[in-house]
Amino acid sequence: MAPLPHRDQLLAGLRERVTEVNVAAAAREQAAGAILVDVREDAERAPGTPKGAKGISRGFLELRIADQVPDHATRVLALCGSGQRSLFAADTLRQLGYTNVASVAGGYAAWLAAGLPVQRGGLDADSSERYSRHLLLPEVGVEGQARLGAARVVLIGAGGLGSPAALYLAAAGVGRLRLVDDDRVERSNLQRQVVHAEARVGMRKTESARMGLLALNPRIEIELVNERLLAANVEDCLAGADVVIDGADNFPTRYLLDAACRRLRLPLVYGAVHRFTGQVSVFDARREDSPCYRCLFPEPPSAAEAPNCAEAGVLGVLPGVIGLLQATEAIKLLLDRGTPLVGRLLCYDALAASFRELRLGRDPACPGCGRDAVFHGYEDIARICAGA
Repeated sequence: MAPLPHRDQLLAGLRERVTEVNVAAAAREQAAGAILVDVREDAERAPGTPKGAKGISRGFLELRIADQVPDHATRVLALCGSGQRSLFAADTLRQLGYTNVASVAGGYAAWLAAGLPVQRGGLDADSSERYSRHLLLPEVGVEGQARLGAARVVLIGAGGLGSPAALYLAAAGVGRLRLVDDDRVERSNLQRQVVHAEARVGMRKTESARMGLLALNPRIEIELVNERLLAANVEDCLAGADVVIDGADNFPTRYLLDAACRRLRLPLVYGAVHRFTGQVSVFDARREDSPCYRCLFPEPPSAAEAPNCAEAGVLGVLPGVIGLLQATEAIKLLLDRGTPLVGRLLCYDALAASFRELRLGRDPACPGCGRDAVFHGYEDIARICAGA
């Protein structure tokens, strides 16, 4: 008898060591609690994958399987395109100490032929390449990247804070960004509002930002609202948001935004800058323990106590630092990963190159979210700040 080719010899050896199950049995086991791992490449999984399967490319199995399946006694079923790579994957899992492993014979092709349930809408080849560094992170992966792609973030202001936040959210693949700003680009903006450019001075900030963001990532959607945030439009501006980023530069807008996010139960990522210092926090109305903006500032300071950037000046790079921290918090909220800055105020001093964190508890007497707080309508909330 002629010797088997090398690959056939390998497969024959693997089949002696690895149990195989057909797709019908795999589906029954998955329904009973087994973990189905699709070991095909991200681009292969883009058209579809078995419903409920975890996607981990075979080349990253050793690095990522422990995060997805920490218990080595768990029943794990490896699936590929045709049932061959899954044999290698199952053998690798055995070597890593998983004691209850099998390969799905026939792979995804057999799964489809059997009419078993699949989920569509994975990452295509472009997205797999564009977000490849995200896909390496167990905290993000294909599922997390898909969550980012399906999300909508509303940015109030396309200026100093909104510019870096929007750029990094676009780069990260957040699928829909809504920019709310009624201002136009001025030359004095360019020192810190990095999404704009000299050639777009005089253009609406939202349109200028749209051009910059789509040049970075043409696969996202940009929605423009060329209006100032007012009591009459605040809920329309925030409609459909998953996260709201406060890039405002005045107290009336911030109080109005805080009131609306509390009413709509939306997480609000707050940021502010002044000369050489900045601060960031998260006010998450979905959480009972979260303070709101008025727990931090119950009443607005006077104009003399809180001059704006045009009056007091600001170090150009400072909004970049704070805006990037806001983008980071927004991504964490969208992925439901890490510990958001809820109940914490992160303060940055650029001259001292130092961060400090202050605890910010919910104030029982807060005029916004306290036990005796009364909502009198957005117009009244906005009027609080008249003359501030």
